[in-house]
Amino acid sequence: MTDVLLCVGNSMMGDDGAGPLLAQMCQAQPRGEWVVIDGASAPENDIVAIRALRPDRLLIVDAADMGLSPGEMRVIDPKDIAELFLMTTHNMPLNYLVEQLQDDVAQVIFVGIQPDIVGFYYPMTEPVRLAVTDLHQRLDNWQGLGGVAQL
Repeated sequence: MTDVLLCVGNSMMGDDGAGPLLAQMCQAQPRGEWVVIDGASAPENDIVAIRALRPDRLLIVDAADMGLSPGEMRVIDPKDIAELFLMTTHNMPLNYLVEQLQDDVAQVIFVGIQPDIVGFYYPMTEPVRLAVTDLHQRLDNWQGLGGVAQL
């Protein structure tokens, strides 16, 4: 069984750096058997690499404006990504990525972390940093939706 963790975001944009921070944490202290890919702000560039791995499970983590308190996490149905996110800091909307991979990946789980501040050269806020740390710890024994509530 192959599991891929795709971390998405821009570390120069405050809380949008949640995904890249998770990738850094996994590099420094691996959790579970995840193959970690730092998709940064252009995760569509990793479609070929993900297809080649033929994962059973793809966990995508990104900052996502869901109208929640900063740092709150939710699992978002990949079919709802296009409807929920009218703006993105990435080159292409994540629903494009999911559509491209749906025939090659058995299960896609999208975890959004509610940002507080997304702006160039802002530091990451403490609630988002704590959420990333929590998510990093959950990777060891990830079952189902990892204990993250659905939106």
